[in-house]
Amino acid sequence: MSFLKNVIKSLFEDEVDSANSFVLPETTQGDENKTVPEDLLKNKNVYPSLDVNLEYVNARFNSLINSDIKIREFLIHVKNKEYKAFLLYIDGMSDNDSINEFILKPLMLKNDANSSQENQVISQAITNNISVRKVKKFNITDYIYDSLLPQNDVEKVNSFDTISDDVVSGNCVLFIDTLDYAFDISTKKFETRSISEPKNEPIIRGSQEAFVENLRTNTSMIRRNLTNENLVIENLTVGKVDKNKCAVCYLKNIANNDLVAEVKYRINNIDVDYCSSVGELEQFIKDDITSTLPEAVSTERVDRAVSYLLQGRVVIVYNGCPYVLVVPITVFDFLKSQEDININHVAANLLKIIRAISVLLTLLLPGFYIAITTYHSELLPTDLLFSIVASRSSVPFMIIVEILIMEISFEIIREAGLRVPSNLGNTVGIVGTLILGQAAVEANIVSPILVIVVAITGITSFSVLDFSFSFHLRIARFVYTILGALSGFLGIAVGIFIHLAILCSLKSFGVPYLTPYAPINIKSKSKYLLKPAWKREYRDEWLATKRPKAQDEISLKWRKDKNI
Repeated sequence: MSFLKNVIKSLFEDEVDSANSFVLPETTQGDENKTVPEDLLKNKNVYPSLDVNLEYVNARFNSLINSDIKIREFLIHVKNKEYKAFLLYIDGMSDNDSINEFILKPLMLKNDANSSQENQVISQAITNNISVRKVKKFNITDYIYDSLLPQNDVEKVNSFDTISDDVVSGNCVLFIDTLDYAFDISTKKFETRSISEPKNEPIIRGSQEAFVENLRTNTSMIRRNLTNENLVIENLTVGKVDKNKCAVCYLKNIANNDLVAEVKYRINNIDVDYCSSVGELEQFIKDDITSTLPEAVSTERVDRAVSYLLQGRVVIVYNGCPYVLVVPITVFDFLKSQEDININHVAANLLKIIRAISVLLTLLLPGFYIAITTYHSELLPTDLLFSIVASRSSVPFMIIVEILIMEISFEIIREAGLRVPSNLGNTVGIVGTLILGQAAVEANIVSPILVIVVAITGITSFSVLDFSFSFHLRIARFVYTILGALSGFLGIAVGIFIHLAILCSLKSFGVPYLTPYAPINIKSKSKYLLKPAWKREYRDEWLATKRPKAQDEISLKWRKDKNI
């Protein structure tokens, strides 16, 4: 038996070639001196010895193989003494001109002049018989911090974790021998996308600015549009490996303290290695993690984010993403547009009603069509019923199969139009909707009236600008279609009941999703339809803001003064 195993093993087992082996060689005697001790890597603070710090930095940042990690060693001459120092920064993240002009040049070239000037002042004071009772003891830290670093943002840090976070963010760090801390100097400068118009939220009347990928650029746009000293922007970190930064923005004199604390608590307690985008961050902080409904509004418009801040909500800005999150929200926020406040309230309310009708058509139209044609044909006029029957006489499929074919085809065309280059997106949509649709009707694969139903459903779905909420409607539409095919209006009614129950159970940071209609609050001043601009006296009471009133009861004082 063993002989047979050896024969099979010799026939099928690969021989190990030492030349192609991926086993690392043993550490030689000369390499042992280059190995960083484990106790050194476990240390969290800066050492007083510059050589130890340099060895630690080389090991932590892999400077021997990282081409963009730059370490500049040099000497600082202070009061006829030499201090060894080195500068740590990342090429491409830091401004080389600032490092040369405002860090290296003052430290390396101006010390002799400062020393001679100091000696001259002291000698002149002695000559003039000026009594100096106390001579301040020389401190190299104060001297460098006060005289040799003409930067506006310099901090003393002693934690290597803080140093690591700041270096990868674009700062440079100065290490000096005999000091058990380093100087963290702001020198950030890297290429970013310029401010442009919003791409997915069209603007008719309003600001033309959209958020970009840089965190500080986004917060500066918020500050520029909201000129109030009570605006607070707190930086938080998400992730253990990729320590990305996000900013929590709120108005201190308006926003509810409990809401702000809850937002910061959830973000600070996300235990993940990385969070790649603001959409992923939303999934980590939402109340119901299993729901397909979004629990935060995502916007790329600066004026919309500022409007939410003034209402008392919290805006979350995430570094590397041109969208911000707004919490808390209700389902009716997805049916609003920033343009509503820029036009007359009558026109705005008409648009809001149209959006609500569009949502209902998107959800229920295919299900209603299949329910009526299959189970409740008596509801149709006779001529229309005969027209539908005649158009389907040559179609070989059941109505449910026909609808699923068209709906899935429409979703494929929509997805293809989004993913292909922008120059080809319109071409894909035209080819998919016109040519393929007409060809499918002529080939008797689908009926003409079904093409109309699917087209209306697709068009109305574009009235919802929020992608996450639109995606939920697309999923629910398939559910209602299947329920209508199974049991007609009864199935759709059961689906609506379950859907409303789910909506009533959802919350966004403690706020019910259907506020103020479920739970019902008759005295609530928050309504779906807009009031005139001069009657919007109160903020939404469900936000429990510190300043419930947004304007005086008589805001048009000029009319009162003129007795109009």
